[in-house]
Amino acid sequence: MKLALISDLHSNREALEAVFDHIREQGVEEIACLGDVVGYGPDPEFCVDFVRGHASWCLMGNHDEALFRDASDFNSHARGAIDYTRRRMLPRWYSSSEKKTRWTWLAGLPQSKTIDRFLFVHGSPRNPVREYVLSTDGILNPDKLRSIFASFEGVGLAGHTHHPGMHTENMRFTSMNGADSLTLELPEDQKCFINVGSTGQPRDGDNRACYAILEPDCVTWHRVPYDVARTMEKIRKTGELSEILASRLRIGK
Repeated sequence: MKLALISDLHSNREALEAVFDHIREQGVEEIACLGDVVGYGPDPEFCVDFVRGHASWCLMGNHDEALFRDASDFNSHARGAIDYTRRRMLPRWYSSSEKKTRWTWLAGLPQSKTIDRFLFVHGSPRNPVREYVLSTDGILNPDKLRSIFASFEGVGLAGHTHHPGMHTENMRFTSMNGADSLTLELPEDQKCFINVGSTGQPRDGDNRACYAILEPDCVTWHRVPYDVARTMEKIRKTGELSEILASRLRIGK
């Protein structure tokens, strides 16, 4: 197995295209998505169609789910982006078959997937769509992290926090710390939980897009530059999405 994992695309076309090109340069042919295809960004239709066309499978993220459920627990900027995305994507009786198919595909995304010893979710094994496994949990909330480790076997992988890195059962989290790439071996004698990072909205202080390549015995993260200014300009031109959603892309927060 050599699988490229993208997550948290958040309707960012420029980041997604840059990551896809980088994946192809690595010679990786299979791609999977761990959710949050939409939300925050200006190009939801493109990102949905791109994932449908290129990914072997995709999971349900909390922003994808919010299109069909209540987004009242989101902050105002995220909630406004969901409203914007829903207005663009919700099909009517007279809508094209393409628009209806796109909506149906999003609504039918699964919450988890298991391949051999690997469990894939968007959030956490306890709550596949919405629970955050934070990079600080090993220090600030070790009981929570122990409970999460007790809820699965083998290797867990997720997105959701937008912070790439690996949790091990000794409560340690290893992050990229600004590196262009990072490879970590998967422990043979204990569980681990991997966050693949965010392609469309990094939040670890590095504004480059992020994705991971999973192999049977290791995982490698890559940071990929993209045209951040172009995405920011498109967000502002919508006249609906919050300015904060543009400016945060520049600082990667």
